[in-house]
Amino acid sequence: MDHLFARSLDGRLCVYEVDAAAEGPLRAAWSVEVGAGLDVSSLAVAPLGGSLVYATQHDIVRLRRDGAELWRYALLPRSTEKYGHRPTVAFSPDGTLVWVYRPDAMAGRGSPDTWVVLDAGSGKVRAQAPLGSCGHGGEHLPLPDGSRMLLDVGEGQDGALVFAGSLKGSTLEVEQYPWDDRCVMALAPGGGQFMSIDHGQADVAFHECPSGEVVLSLPVAAFGHDPETAAFEWSGGYLDADTAIVTIGGEREEDDVPDDEREWHVHYRIDLRTGGVVDRFEAHSRHSYDLEPLGDGSWLTSDPDGRPVRRVDRGAGGG
Repeated sequence: MDHLFARSLDGRLCVYEVDAAAEGPLRAAWSVEVGAGLDVSSLAVAPLGGSLVYATQHDIVRLRRDGAELWRYALLPRSTEKYGHRPTVAFSPDGTLVWVYRPDAMAGRGSPDTWVVLDAGSGKVRAQAPLGSCGHGGEHLPLPDGSRMLLDVGEGQDGALVFAGSLKGSTLEVEQYPWDDRCVMALAPGGGQFMSIDHGQADVAFHECPSGEVVLSLPVAAFGHDPETAAFEWSGGYLDADTAIVTIGGEREEDDVPDDEREWHVHYRIDLRTGGVVDRFEAHSRHSYDLEPLGDGSWLTSDPDGRPVRRVDRGAGGG
C-alpha cells in the first residue's frame, strides 16, 4: 500500500496516496468538503484508504470517501474552553482501531487527560485509561507491528510526557517513559528506533524502541553552531532507515535585517550507522517546520498555498 496522508485545505479534507514515482506537487486522490469554519485538530487516513477520521475540539468523526458519516464520538462533557486543547487521532496499522488523545485537563473537564481506543468499525469505546498529564495536544506514533502505540503529550512550558499503550482485551495498558523533557519527533522505518528533541532544544537523541534506551545523542555544537544563538527545532525525522534529518534555527540580531527575514533555519543529515553529521541537507522548505521525511528517501514540503510537494533524495546534499 502506498503511503497515505491527509491535509485540511480550503474547507476540504484531502487524502493523498504517495507511490514511489510521485514527485513534485501532489494531487489529492479524493477529498471531502467540510467547510472552512470547521477547526480540524487532527486527521488520520484508514490504512486501505477508503475513509478518514478527523478530530475537532468536540468530536471524533469517521467519514467515508463519498462524505458519508460512519460514526461520531463526542468528547463529553462538551468543553467551553476555546483555546489550548487539540485532540488527536490515529489508526492502528491494521485499521481496526482508532486511538484518541483527549486533552481533558486543558479542556476544563475537571479530570486528567484520557487515552481512548475506539473500534474503527463502530466508533464504540474498546478501552480507555487516564494519563495523569495536562497537555495541549498529543502526537501518535504507531509501531508497524501493531504491538504498541506511542503518544507524545506536549504540556507547554512544563515539557512533554511520552507514553506507550497496548490494548489487551478490554484493557488499555499504559507505560510512561521516565522523562518529562524530551519530545518524540518520529519513528524509524520498521519501528526499531525513535528520535527525540530535548525540550530545551539543546540536543537530539535516538532511542531504541520500545525500550527508550538512548543509542546516540548530539548537541547543537556538533553541527558547528553556537548553542547560545542556535537551537534544534521540533522538526525532522527519518529520511530512511539509516539517515535522519534534523533542523537547527535561530534569529539574526543585526539591526538592518527585516522582520520577515530575521528567523533562519538549516537542515542536517545524520548517518545513524556512524553517528556522524554528514552535511547540510537542502530540503527546499519554506520554514523550519515545512519538512516531513517519509522514511523512503523522500520527504514532503508545501507550496505557498499549503499543498504538499514530494521531493526525492538524489544523494549527498539532498534533492
